[in-house]
Parts: sequence; C-alpha cells; structure tokens
Amino acid sequence: MGAADEGLKYRRVLLKLSGEALQGDGKTISPAILGRLSQEVKQAHERGVEVALVIGGGNIFRGVSAATSGMDRATADYMGMLATSINALALQDAIERTGLETRVQSAIKMEQIAEPYIRRRAVRHLELGRVVIFAAGTGNPYFTTDTAASLRAMEINAQAILKATKVDGVYDMDPVKHPEAKRYAQVSYLDALNKGLKVMDATAISLCMDNKLPIIVFSMNEAGNFQRVLNGETVGTVVNDEPTRYAD
Repeated sequence: MGAADEGLKYRRVLLKLSGEALQGDGKTISPAILGRLSQEVKQAHERGVEVALVIGGGNIFRGVSAATSGMDRATADYMGMLATSINALALQDAIERTGLETRVQSAIKMEQIAEPYIRRRAVRHLELGRVVIFAAGTGNPYFTTDTAASLRAMEINAQAILKATKVDGVYDMDPVKHPEAKRYAQVSYLDALNKGLKVMDATAISLCMDNKLPIIVFSMNEAGNFQRVLNGETVGTVVNDEPTRYAD
C-alpha cells in the first residue's frame, strides 16, 4: 500500500455489507458481484485506505427468521454466524485474486479456516496493508452483524462505518412502496432511533452515538460511489450528531 491519496477524508474505514449484497444472477453468492466489490476494495487500498469488512449472512441463513418459525433463537443465531463465515471466505478469495493480502478473523474459533479475533492483531494487519474481514458477528447470539460492525469499527479506531446497500441512502419512508419518499442528506443519531429509520439496529446506532462514529449509508450498485464516499463527497446519507436535513 502506497502513500495515502491527498483527496481522502477517511484513511481507515469499516465497510459493512449485507449477505444479500452478494446475491445476483440467481446465485446465493454471485461471482460477478464478488469481483466488482473486490475491485472497489482494491482501488481504495491503492489510494492508501485501510479497509476492514463485516458481512452478514442473510443470503444463506437468517437467524431471526428461523427463530420466529420456532427454532431456538441462540441456535438460529449461531447458524447465522456460520453463514457470515461462508460469505467472509468467499470475499477473501475474491479480494486475494486481485493481488491483495487478506485475513479473516472470526469471533468464534475455527482455526483451520480463520484467525481468532484479536484486536491488536487486526490493527496490525491493517497497518501492514492487509484487508481484514471480520466473520461470525460478535460471537454472541441476540446480536446482529450491524452491532458487530459498530463494535469492530470502534475497536480498530475506524474513522467511519460505510454501510453499502441497494438504495442510495436513508429515506423517510420506503421508496419502493412510496414514490414520494424523500432522501435524507444527514440524519442525527437520535432521529434515526426515534423515527425507527432502517439505518442499522438500535444497539449499533447507540454504540456509534456514544462514540461519535459516523455512519454513511450509500449504494454500492453505482460504480465509483465507494471512492466518492472516501473523498468526503456528498453521497447517500450521513448519520452523525448534526441536525437532520433532507437532500436537495
């Protein structure tokens, strides 16, 4: 990894992806989408950005859904953690095929395929130019990968959580069902909580609010968005402690 690009606002970030983000072409894990995501990460790395990732497992198994169908919630959540590990390994393979070094760190022990999560080791990997992928959530049932993303971001001293979605930000209502929905340019942590906006779950937002860690919600479907966010350009919706305002 070379010297950091002068135009960067963020030098160390945590990129949060949903498991569903990997779906496409009728596949649970789309090689084409993996390839595109990996190229975005490579481009950021070449600009001098230290990138860590947390990925969900909803494309394979969703613990909450299974629990509502009668499965023991803790068991369902552990199965969801294993699903995130499958996605992490797929992402690791795709990123390494671009020529970057990676490490998968798991919150539950699986030494044959991943390192155990150790904060200082994760930070050192980032300093050495490796991409770090955090698997298995927090390692505890009843916590989401959103919460894991907030926790890991703070532990590694990330400057922001970049939440990549299929829509271009946070809206005041579902833009699919309501064409008149308006996008926020900026949302305060308290408004995100009080209005029940689907940014991240309440625990994750509260953690970010307590530590003043900004969350930037943007669409990864538009090429170049990731790089624009790293530049500090107005893309998507920023969740922070500033007053809420709509996009122009």
